[in-house]
Amino acid sequence: MLQVVIMHTLIPITSPLFLVGAELDEQPAWSTIFGNDNPLVLEIGCGIGDFVVAMATRHPELNFIALDFYNKGCLKSCKRADRAGLTNVRIVRDEARTFIRRCLPLASLQAVFINCPDPWPKRCQRKRRLVNQEFVSFMEPYLKPGALFHFATDFDDYGVDVANLLRRQAGFENLLAPDHWRHDLEGFPRTKYMLKFMAEGKEIYFVQYRRRAEE
Repeated sequence: MLQVVIMHTLIPITSPLFLVGAELDEQPAWSTIFGNDNPLVLEIGCGIGDFVVAMATRHPELNFIALDFYNKGCLKSCKRADRAGLTNVRIVRDEARTFIRRCLPLASLQAVFINCPDPWPKRCQRKRRLVNQEFVSFMEPYLKPGALFHFATDFDDYGVDVANLLRRQAGFENLLAPDHWRHDLEGFPRTKYMLKFMAEGKEIYFVQYRRRAEE
């Protein structure tokens, strides 16, 4: 029987803000890439780029690396950032752990944002979730002392699980105490996906911790 293999061609992305993670030098000089020494912020899973564009517009004093595995998301994010005329954003196509290990120095991040990652809702799928105890331990040394770890999800048990595992992480302190999570953060940009979920009557779980300062 003849098998037909369909090849998916990636749509070229010509934006000057776009980078392919695998094509970057190991430990690239981010100060050269951005043209300044401003602190680095990482968004994992930038989607269509609405969050990173809002944050980068508000914070020109920070350099934002917006990471996504999917070319379509990178393309949309680049178009949005280009329209906004931003120079403090770079959109990178790569897998998160691979990129972080290869391209980020330890203690280099001022903040990391993870908004509405795939919840893998079935119980048998939950080991595939990005944010778990191993991932938080993996991320900790890449954050500067005092750096923000932000997580948001519309999936209730994912939000509760992440809040509980961060409580057990000695190197982090809760910025929302006495709450373990909140369903609203004043002034925080809402992504297209958050607004969609909220319109469906779902609540967003916001979890925010900070890496403790070294004693």
